[in-house]
Amino acid sequence: MITQPQVTPTPDPDEERRRIQTERLLAYRDDGPLVAALKGRLGRGLPPVPAVLAALIAIIALAVTGSLKDGPILLVPALVLVLLVVPSAPRDHLGRLDWLTPPLLRGAEFLTIILLGLAAGTPKWLLFVLLYVIGYHTYDTVYRTRQSIWPPTWIFLAGLGWEVRLLILGVGAALGQLTLVAAILTVYLFLLFSIESVVSWVGLDKATAQANADHEQDLEQSPEDAAEQVTGEAEHA
Repeated sequence: MITQPQVTPTPDPDEERRRIQTERLLAYRDDGPLVAALKGRLGRGLPPVPAVLAALIAIIALAVTGSLKDGPILLVPALVLVLLVVPSAPRDHLGRLDWLTPPLLRGAEFLTIILLGLAAGTPKWLLFVLLYVIGYHTYDTVYRTRQSIWPPTWIFLAGLGWEVRLLILGVGAALGQLTLVAAILTVYLFLLFSIESVVSWVGLDKATAQANADHEQDLEQSPEDAAEQVTGEAEHA
């Protein structure tokens, strides 16, 4: 019986471009375990840019009106951002302005951390270090994806995502323990992001060096040796 050879369908270039664009923007969002747990239950989701802008306006309004004082009110900015932006995660982020979602979301996260820290009297240097660690993680993610190197999924879950980080800081601020909570979170994220980044890049460099070495060895191989190797492999097969 003669069977037809299996033909691998060629992926549509436009669909592939949209898929990569969506994956890149979702990686830049830095969603964490809460989004991962709820994403499949949120349906089509809210438009991301309006959701983030609405949360930003609400947070700024709380700050301008002087509402952010000691007590449970300090949990409100984190709750507002989570309740409005988490439902936007299922979107494909292919809208005309959806590329603005990651920078707006990161700005909202940083603004919330700063406002909570100032309201709770957290040392400014500690806030700076925390923002630096999160910013480094963002930069590392952007740099990898631009080279088609995708960070592992577990790093976003272990990094808690913007939503869980803000909820932890919000609870700490509401309980009057933001300095301690921020210090623990900063140390944890610093160790996690720095070690994972170094290990990943070192592993990538080793793989690149091995590939280059193999390529150089192939170039140095004589035609006779190459023909003999191919013949030997064919006979073995």
